[in-house]
Amino acid sequence: MLAAAAAALRDVSPDLRFGRVVAVRGALIEVEGLVGAAQIGARLRIEGLDAPVEAEVTGLDRGIAQCMPFSDPQGITSGARADLMAGRFALRPCDAWLGRTVDGLGRAVDGKGPLPRGEVPRPIKAAPPPAASRARVGAKIQTGVRALDIFAPLCVGQRLGLFAGSGVGKSVLLSMLARWTECDVAVIGLIGERGREVQEFIEDDLGPEGLARSVVVVATSDEPALMRRQAAWTTLAVAEHFRAQGKRVLCLMDSVTRFAMAQREIGLASGEPPATKGYTPTVFAELPRLLERAGPGRAGEGSITGLFTVLVDGDDHNEPVADAVRGILDGHVVMSRRIADRGRYPAIDVLKSVSRTLPAAHSPEENLLRTEARRALSTYGDMEEMIRLGAYKEGTRAEVDQAIALAPAIETLLKQGKNDRGFAAESFAMLQSILVSDAGQGGDAEGDA
Repeated sequence: MLAAAAAALRDVSPDLRFGRVVAVRGALIEVEGLVGAAQIGARLRIEGLDAPVEAEVTGLDRGIAQCMPFSDPQGITSGARADLMAGRFALRPCDAWLGRTVDGLGRAVDGKGPLPRGEVPRPIKAAPPPAASRARVGAKIQTGVRALDIFAPLCVGQRLGLFAGSGVGKSVLLSMLARWTECDVAVIGLIGERGREVQEFIEDDLGPEGLARSVVVVATSDEPALMRRQAAWTTLAVAEHFRAQGKRVLCLMDSVTRFAMAQREIGLASGEPPATKGYTPTVFAELPRLLERAGPGRAGEGSITGLFTVLVDGDDHNEPVADAVRGILDGHVVMSRRIADRGRYPAIDVLKSVSRTLPAAHSPEENLLRTEARRALSTYGDMEEMIRLGAYKEGTRAEVDQAIALAPAIETLLKQGKNDRGFAAESFAMLQSILVSDAGQGGDAEGDA
């Protein structure tokens, strides 16, 4: 009888469970007293001297719940009460979020008042749609960036990575894509961004027109690792909300690398062993779970077209995060410091950039033009040092002579200012004019001879 009564009591969920803080080790807070109640991902509200601090359970160790805070843990004392918050945290986005800026927890940070709540809860960390029920990648869309529209086209539901070192124009390219890429809604995640650049991006780069169709999720570099990771999840959760409504969503995230760094901090603080370059195994487990959430939805839903920036460490495009992300996404765009140094922006290296929707994304005529231009740029790149040194003699190889004539004009075509919008049809017409003009000059030269 007593055993049955004890079992029945264990099955009863109490109205409130709380524990006590027993240790604070850097960013890690240890709480005891929540055995059998705390789960990974559960949220706590911990008493502080000035204000309560919200935290999330990131690990469990022999009766101790290991937690990370969403804000500065200053003011937490040993023995402080930690209340277990009921239920799983979920967002409730709605159309009224368009034009607003929120933090990783879905709270307004733009000074425009509280956010309205939608009817349908959206989990922060959701599973991607099942592979067998997902729609296929759709038709090509214009980005307004000539280098992409010609050499690395973007299609509805595709996920493309922008790989770049620091200071080569990655943020400016992202702002061009945010304003010009065809979509119904844009969801922009600024993960680990410099605080001073947030307002510059919203007011100058995005502008009132771009902001009106966008939701911006911000977690600056000074915020705790948990908030930076949460902001990345929130970005995808908001995008999933609009995809479920049948809309074409453009999801921009700057950057996936800072998400990986935040996950590394969380893993190391929880005692996870470091692996490649200090990144923990959960980093490489979380990357596909995050990135696979973008893409086409189920039948009857819309799509999330994803553009994710990757900040390559020391311009090493084979560093662990870049290598892992490149294998997950549907293409990668490489931005080169060498090209930026000679003043051509956006500094996209078209020879190293790949879109896995090619050749189907282009018409046969467009593919022919793209292939000819790419061949000319490749030939010029192979001989560039000899040409600059004057070691190549004109007339030695016909294909090199052709590349010398074509490459400067193609480079000029690919050069754009941040307010110089391109159009795909016009870009291909200009490229065709360059290629045909060179062919005509070659024919005249042979006739004169």
